[in-house]
Amino acid sequence: MNEKKIAADYSVNYIEDGMIVGLGTGSTVEFMIHKLAERIKSGLNITAVSTSQATTKLASSLGIKLSSLDDVEEIDLTIDGADEIDQNLNGIKGGGGALLQEKIVASYSKKNVWIVDSSKLVDTLGKFLLPVEVIKLGSTHLCVSLEANGFKPIIRMKKNSRFVTDNNNYIIDLKMDKIPDPVSLDQKLKSFPGVVETGLFCGIADTVIVGMKNKVKIFNKKKRVQT
Repeated sequence: MNEKKIAADYSVNYIEDGMIVGLGTGSTVEFMIHKLAERIKSGLNITAVSTSQATTKLASSLGIKLSSLDDVEEIDLTIDGADEIDQNLNGIKGGGGALLQEKIVASYSKKNVWIVDSSKLVDTLGKFLLPVEVIKLGSTHLCVSLEANGFKPIIRMKKNSRFVTDNNNYIIDLKMDKIPDPVSLDQKLKSFPGVVETGLFCGIADTVIVGMKNKVKIFNKKKRVQT
């Protein structure tokens, strides 16, 4: 069975009537949004906050009521995907290019649930390219500066042009191999002028739902519970 769909479908059980729900971005979240739309058609009443133009388009097409972040007091629950998750539930996100809005929405959420397939679990972060969102001005110089500090920067491309985020920024992907201390690396990267946000999400996930073959495993921030 599709592990992404298993995790996504299960996560909708966390959504309760009347909630303000943050909707992440990515292929696994797409499964969740379709399942959520089914629940809404069956009577569930929620308001959603989107993390990307792609998610907004999909949710709107399925009849999910959307509101902007600034029009809600707080978000009860955000469900999002991840590109890698380590044993401490730190993650790399941003493969789809929505890391900035994903992190902003997550930061104003009471609870953050990540949904992934089993391939996303790693002992140490870093095999997946680390996305860093940067402003356009000086981005070429920033790449030079990052390289001078031992990083391996690659400006993300889409077809023959530089990839542009929903916030009109560029993304520089860093080839890291291993990230033993993601918290320190996040802080270091943010010290470079022009860096807006990194794809390191440390201490953000409260619960991770992992699709494993035909079942789910649930990992919580402080203790791990298996179902």
